[in-house]
Amino acid sequence: MSQKIKTVIVEDEQVARDVLKSYTVKYCPGLEIIGEAHDCKEAISVIHNLQPQLVFLDVEMPFGNAFDVLDACKDLYFETIFVTAFSEYSLRALNQSAAYYLLKPVSIEELILAVNKVQEHITNKEIFNRNRIIVENFKEPKPEKQQVILPTLEGFEVVKMENIIRLQGNGNFTDIFLNDKSKKMVCRFLKYFSELLPYPFVRVHKSHIININYIKSYHKGYGGYVILSDDTEIEISASYKEGFLKLFKS
Repeated sequence: MSQKIKTVIVEDEQVARDVLKSYTVKYCPGLEIIGEAHDCKEAISVIHNLQPQLVFLDVEMPFGNAFDVLDACKDLYFETIFVTAFSEYSLRALNQSAAYYLLKPVSIEELILAVNKVQEHITNKEIFNRNRIIVENFKEPKPEKQQVILPTLEGFEVVKMENIIRLQGNGNFTDIFLNDKSKKMVCRFLKYFSELLPYPFVRVHKSHIININYIKSYHKGYGGYVILSDDTEIEISASYKEGFLKLFKS
């Protein structure tokens, strides 16, 4: 039998900690809980002392948050599954970083899925430090300067959002066009990115999201169209036209 994954639970509420622990014991036999912590300070100490392979990390805690813990442990490599109450801000940050997270109250199905993905990474020795990117994004106040992790067919690629010119739906995939003239094919629907990417990204068509910082010109018509800096011509759907033009009114 393969070795169990050394796991730490960081959660400020005793009841929530106990529930998560009992779920992992019952439904995730590949994990071994080697430690617990109830706040940021204790979490940093426990993670440094025990060097776990996986940490269940509550996003909001006394004396700081999950990002403070990751920052203090950035020299260590471990997988993280975030546990969070719904917050649009934290979910966007986690999605941009392709992080695993569980919404409270924790669903057993979601827990098993997240743990399976982590086990896959550890078994395949996929060393990819999402934690570092999450911390860097959290410290960067300008959204367009933040990084987004793109799940590709080969694995993951990290891209600065300001380098993305446009995104185009391609069936179950999305093609992402960058300012260095390269193209990435990403294993996500375009809808995923319309919910994930902040302004200056704007959906202008069922098949297109553009970064408005790369617009060279707009041409009127039923919906009209824009020409971007890479000389592509992107149609504006009539249903998106009003919202698009509003962005250019003071």
